[in-house]
Amino acid sequence: MKYWLALLRAPGVGCRTFISLLETHTPAQLFEEPSSTLSKLNLKSATINAIKNPDWDIIDQDLAWVNQENNHAITFNDVNYPSQLKEIADPPPVLFIRGNIDLLLLPQIAIVGSRNPTSLGEETAFNFAKTLSRHGYVITSGLALGIDAASHRGALNAKGYTIAVAGTGLDRVYPAQHRDLATEIVKTGAMVSEFPPGTTAKANHFPRRNRIISGLCQGLLVVEAAKQSGSLITARMALEQNREVFAIPGSIHNPLARGCNALIRDGAKLVETTQDILEELSQYYQEDEDLQPLQMESMLDLEQQTLLNHIMFSPTSIDDIVQNTGQSVEVISSMLLILELQGYLETTAGGCYMRVK
Repeated sequence: MKYWLALLRAPGVGCRTFISLLETHTPAQLFEEPSSTLSKLNLKSATINAIKNPDWDIIDQDLAWVNQENNHAITFNDVNYPSQLKEIADPPPVLFIRGNIDLLLLPQIAIVGSRNPTSLGEETAFNFAKTLSRHGYVITSGLALGIDAASHRGALNAKGYTIAVAGTGLDRVYPAQHRDLATEIVKTGAMVSEFPPGTTAKANHFPRRNRIISGLCQGLLVVEAAKQSGSLITARMALEQNREVFAIPGSIHNPLARGCNALIRDGAKLVETTQDILEELSQYYQEDEDLQPLQMESMLDLEQQTLLNHIMFSPTSIDDIVQNTGQSVEVISSMLLILELQGYLETTAGGCYMRVK
């Protein structure tokens, strides 16, 4: 393992270079080769210097982390390395894991989306993760704010399994406010990263993390994404990796629906219930075939429900509501407040209201 870790830290050795070197050498053999042989492998001088003069102190620190309870590192040639991940163009040569290593070999559905979702988007991600988890799928996401966190929590709520793929070393948590969530995930699920301990968060780490999220899964669901977002990058990676891509549609007036709508226009499967996903992934097991998609229980009286039926899933002005219902502004305002507090509505720009469930 120490030679794998040393090669991983060598400058100029990316995933593709590392994997190509494995075609002719084990990492241990590579560290025994003379500089002249290493030059013939088209390695740069800085890489050759790092191989001939490894920083064994930092490698010892990596090994100390791996040897801690519940920590693991698996190499590309390990029997526990996920076969799904080997199929992508640039698989990570080493995976660091905290938690249940066996989950990496189980069928996974990834759920990703906006870091600043609507309350309905968070609720949707939570409920889809909860139901899919109860059908036996591991829920995989990126521990980010918003949809990612809601997805992890949905799986945990179902007492199912979830994997969080990190863009840092696993000796730290990013974002920091998800430290408690990460602790909960590791108790029954797993944290996964290609980055060795001590690696801090950097902007270019997260697209790299995203290819692992899509690479581990059988299917990927996007819940709320703007036209330009990291979630769409993940979805495109999933398509390139021949994964099934699902998207939840939304109003043309909702900027967070434009990314999902664009994915559907480009061939992603439109999803309204978890059954849409389960049918598409029927070749993978489902532990509980009798489960029905989660439904929202109505807690509204008849008058409130009638008013709600006049409010669109796009911005609706009070003037339009008054005209359509014949109620006074005072009565409508009172009921709108109740509906908003109960999470059925959200206020939008211009003093309008938009139904969210």
